[in-house]
Amino acid sequence: MTAAPTEAAITAWLATQRQAMLAMLERMVNTDSGSADKAGVDSVGEQIKAFFAEHGIPVEVTPGAQQGDVLRAVLDAPGAASAGANARRNIVLLGHRDTVFPRGEAARRPFRVENGLAYGPGVADMKAGLVMNCFVIAAFRKFGGHPAPIVGLFTADEEIASPEGRPLIEAEGRMARAVFNSEPGRPSGNVVTGRKGGVFSTVSIEGRAAHSGGNFEAGISAIEELARKVQAVHALTDLARGITLNVGVVRGGQSVNTVAPWAEFDIDFRYVEPAQREEILARIEAIVRTANVPGTKSSWRINGEFLPVTQGAASEALFALYRDASGHPELKGEFSGGCADSGFTAAVGAPTLCGVGPVGGKAHTPEEYLEVESLVPRAQALARAICRLEQAGL
Repeated sequence: MTAAPTEAAITAWLATQRQAMLAMLERMVNTDSGSADKAGVDSVGEQIKAFFAEHGIPVEVTPGAQQGDVLRAVLDAPGAASAGANARRNIVLLGHRDTVFPRGEAARRPFRVENGLAYGPGVADMKAGLVMNCFVIAAFRKFGGHPAPIVGLFTADEEIASPEGRPLIEAEGRMARAVFNSEPGRPSGNVVTGRKGGVFSTVSIEGRAAHSGGNFEAGISAIEELARKVQAVHALTDLARGITLNVGVVRGGQSVNTVAPWAEFDIDFRYVEPAQREEILARIEAIVRTANVPGTKSSWRINGEFLPVTQGAASEALFALYRDASGHPELKGEFSGGCADSGFTAAVGAPTLCGVGPVGGKAHTPEEYLEVESLVPRAQALARAICRLEQAGL
């Protein structure tokens, strides 16, 4: 199709911004912003606020109590009032500023580019997506052409299941005409149209201490109870149904010569269908309630969770629109076992597309990479999709 003049101007301008995008990405990657590092996450937020200030775009700030602040950049669409029933419903560009890496990681592995690939903590997941969202919003500020207000929502705690960000994400989703989550594009170049839900929880076990040599029989081992419960939890995994349970961390005990008075373990539970959540949580609860070692007492708490991304008709239409806007008719929507904030917007009924950020891979590892040459094309594809929402009936 022939691009409208405004769409053509936006994509042409974005093509000139490659070096500026890389410079902003380098600053972000070289700033530690682990989820627990509020100062670092907010420092990345200051970089985003400075960018929008340069482009005359206001930013609303919701202070975080423990995690970083949430930023909401708003670009109104003054001419959209006559554009139909959806005119005042927002187009949301979603992204998180936190990473999984500890303080000091940026100094150990600073941003670098080698053979067309950029490296550094959070380079793909998802600081490149943040940069892309900033430049796309700036392009519409410069040229117009958006059929509704654009909201850039920059959250701070996605990597720990968004305990503070979730209510704001859900509220934004309820007002959304469309949501584009700029998590990294798949290594294949595809986007994400489905994701698993996830529940992250901790089981705590109380036993009774005793000297393991002189008074062994008086003890009640919390670690023995933990071992039996871990086996029972892992037995709930059902790969054919897409259900996985992983005990990733265990803690407990006092000393090698003491019967363990306490123990606890953390569970990562992933599922595909919403009904699976209730089924498996009920089975975990039964495991917690059952004392395999007489005298032990157990409790269980949910620390955080993500909801699955499922596709309805509107989300399918949004993907079809984006595929056409990308210029790659072979583009596919992939299913991911990973979780993301896009599950919260999908669950409240917002047409949602995930993984529209620049292409990268090996997230959460020292080998995490970004394909540098995908920065501009992915920004252009997102901008074209926004321009064409109205004609696609979205």
